Amino acid sequence: MATPDILYVEDNEDFIDVVECAMVQIDGKTIMHTIEDGALALTTLDKMVENKAKPRLILIDLNLPGLSGLDLLRKIRETQALRYIPTVIFSTSDNPKDIRTSLEFGANAYVTKPLGYSNLVKCLSSLHEFWLNTTCVA
Repeated sequence: MATPDILYVEDNEDFIDVVECAMVQIDGKTIMHTIEDGALALTTLDKMVENKAKPRLILIDLNLPGLSGLDLLRKIRETQALRYIPTVIFSTSDNPKDIRTSLEFGANAYVTKPLGYSNLVKCLSSLHEFWLNTTCVA
């Protein structure tokens, strides 16, 4: 597997298909790898670290089988080699408690999944532009 630009952790296969189509429309060169289970995502990230390859952005749904999105986020932030990868919670929930908890656990941002394909493209385009095309100097 080539090192993905985006690691997307999502269990809804239909939504994965729509997001993949939108990403191709936004930038056909961006490599996105999807994983449908939180525990498998953590295992995959650990293997990537062993191979000295990390995604440039991680998108996580909150409600995942195996290991919740929040638990996955917590594990990412506890792992030295992963802690500074931009990680965005991408969820249908707009519950203020979910948003607050995600940010407290170290999410760089919380984005509510938009309704409609054109809104999804705009949303993902903004995420792509900000997290993958913006150079930050630390």
